[in-house]
Amino acid sequence: MSRPAWLPAVAVVLGLARSGIAAAEALERRGVAVRRVDAKLGPDDDPALLDGAGLLVKSPGVPGEQPLVVEARRRGIPVWSEVELGFRLLAPRPFIAVTGTNGKTTTTELIGAIFRAAGWPVEVAGNVGRAVSGVADGGEAVAEDAWIVCETSSFQLEDVDAFAPRIAVLLNLEPDHIDRHGSFEAYRDAKLRLFAAQGPGDTAVVPRGWGAIPGAAQRVEFRHDDPLPAEPLIPGGHNRENAAAAVAAARAAGVPESAIAEALRSFPGVEHRLEPVAELDGVRYVNDSKATNTAAARRALVAFAADTPLHVILGGSLKGESFAQLATELRDGGRVRAVYLIGGQLLGQTALQCDARDHDTAAIGGDNALCPGWEKALRFEISEFLVDLFRIIVERRIASDDHADVRVAGDGRSDAFQRPWGEQVVVSH
Repeated sequence: MSRPAWLPAVAVVLGLARSGIAAAEALERRGVAVRRVDAKLGPDDDPALLDGAGLLVKSPGVPGEQPLVVEARRRGIPVWSEVELGFRLLAPRPFIAVTGTNGKTTTTELIGAIFRAAGWPVEVAGNVGRAVSGVADGGEAVAEDAWIVCETSSFQLEDVDAFAPRIAVLLNLEPDHIDRHGSFEAYRDAKLRLFAAQGPGDTAVVPRGWGAIPGAAQRVEFRHDDPLPAEPLIPGGHNRENAAAAVAAARAAGVPESAIAEALRSFPGVEHRLEPVAELDGVRYVNDSKATNTAAARRALVAFAADTPLHVILGGSLKGESFAQLATELRDGGRVRAVYLIGGQLLGQTALQCDARDHDTAAIGGDNALCPGWEKALRFEISEFLVDLFRIIVERRIASDDHADVRVAGDGRSDAFQRPWGEQVVVSH
């Protein structure tokens, strides 16, 4: 494949996780000499790595303060995210890009399901799991009229330039990744870059009442109580809000209402988001491990029927967030029977405090307090491996015991959350 004129002869790809490898392979297939750089392979801050290079593609996990990134900018070498590269490689195919603090994957996948219900060619990619450059460089040719539905994170949007989605969706914005961005304002600014290059023929989908956004796109607003052509199968008020955003995007693209309704009624949600694992001996086990910030965890808790007693497993990293509001909501209402903290950061530095005086209840409150019963907590870092282990343990218990009343989750997802049913164990990362 010959090198397009807009690509340089030499490029540096910094960070060789999934998206970095996809970017390097896509560039190499187009005749670009690629210098693959990663700290795991050797020094990743040598300025000589940039000599003769006309582009640096930065993986989302690499911060802007990384020395090679700083030097590239000093030299005037363009710094792109992998999403920017993929967008250019897939031009002129239209993009729908989704961002926000919470709900991105669910909304992105729902939009993809809506397009498939309409019989329209569509590729779902980005932060959802498949690199955009991988779509451009896949084994099968992407249809010329295919839509690309792309989940975008703040880490990816930091380094976009000409990225101009036909339809850009902002779901919500709450404090997250402050440890990376330094402030909420910087995090917000990175997110809003989604709209910056849009023109008058594009559409910006934002929450009703949202303030000014950059770019020149036509504005469409949504809210959780918008009329929809069908009620979504996925549970929770936050997911109805996600569905309203997806419907607004699909309508902006011209998808028929019948296809939108079909997808809303059948889309089951995605793994690790309020994912029912099983019901066993009167206890429902739910995997919500992709609730990776306090706002997402709070939304998940209110998705359950108000009289449902909950046992909540919490773990993960702090990311510069305050846990005060989550602590208050866990404490108030009386339905949270126990909170299990896993991972050293939560055990030692959060506003979550376990009161061991009542063995049935974990009272929550206090700032920067240790849990008095911390030695009884599970002391390991939560990860996707551990979340999968959670599922496996439940499934093996079902397989090994003769239970008269066991339901393995699958169908009836929405109903499973709202009908009364014993106690529930929720894992939140």
